[in-house]
Amino acid sequence: MINKRLKIILFIVFGILLVPLIAMQFTTEVNWGIEDFALMAVLLLGTGLLIEVVLRQVQSKGNRILLCSLIIIALFLVWAELAVGIFGSPFAGS
Repeated sequence: MINKRLKIILFIVFGILLVPLIAMQFTTEVNWGIEDFALMAVLLLGTGLLIEVVLRQVQSKGNRILLCSLIIIALFLVWAELAVGIFGSPFAGS
């Protein structure tokens, strides 16, 4: 049985992925392929599941906040690198 938080994580990931899908219908500025949606789904789902693990396993509130913050910062750094290549790695097409 899928627990309530996992359902919420899946719903949030689906909702976030709907934003570029809907934007693609109205503008040519957003041009995502299936690989972009798949990669972003993996990033978002992985982030959500890592946060779920932290919330279940870490008892200290301060440590939970710290670890969840680090996970979210890592997501944003990977996302920014893939989007615009802030570090100039080969993953960004630089």
